[in-house]
Amino acid sequence: MSFEVQDITKSFGGETVLDGVSLAVPEGEFVALLGPSGSGKTTLLNIIAGLTAPDSGKLLLEGAEITDLPAGQRRFGMVFQSYALFKHMSVADNIGFGMRVLPRNQRPGRQERRDKVQALLEMIEMTDLGDRYPAQLSGGQRQRVATARALAIDPRLLLLDEPFSALDAKVRQSLRASVRDLQKRVGVAAILVTHDQEEAWALADRVAVMNAGRIEQFDTPERLRSAPATEFVADFIGAMQPAS
Repeated sequence: MSFEVQDITKSFGGETVLDGVSLAVPEGEFVALLGPSGSGKTTLLNIIAGLTAPDSGKLLLEGAEITDLPAGQRRFGMVFQSYALFKHMSVADNIGFGMRVLPRNQRPGRQERRDKVQALLEMIEMTDLGDRYPAQLSGGQRQRVATARALAIDPRLLLLDEPFSALDAKVRQSLRASVRDLQKRVGVAAILVTHDQEEAWALADRVAVMNAGRIEQFDTPERLRSAPATEFVADFIGAMQPAS
């Protein structure tokens, strides 16, 4: 499904955090929100998720406005840095949890849920670990489970809030590739918040570089590197490039 942000603004305590932000995400596209701390990227993701209300502007899903739709009715999948897995539930039960709490008219039957969980366990290469508990898993495995849980509800949009930042470099690289592969196979549009330029380049079809509550440039990684549109983008990307 396509998703669009139109002229979103947000202030906290008189300080403008988002200042007329707009972007469009076509079906199946992976977009990264990249920028320094305080640029507004997490606030924007929270507004998209329905966890924070904007002061003004619109959110559109397939052309229909969802700005005031409660978070629980948006059917968006969320993956957090902290995994947010239920400690008392097995891997399989964690993955299937979202399906069990869908509205009754959208909830799959028991066998369909079991089949979906099994298919997702295969996709994240954890087929034999469905009976384990989060405490028995590595950080990378927990994040795979969190991603599978987000995808289990057939989300209309996948939202990722710095999901790899707590992992070591080797695990991050492997997990990024797995998440990108899962997203492509499912075909859902995805929005990632990150401060890591390498992560944005590795995952995203397009990257929105944010600064002081605005999008400075929304473009492919290649265009951002070769043709930065503003001095901030040039400095921000240049400062993060390895020395030649």
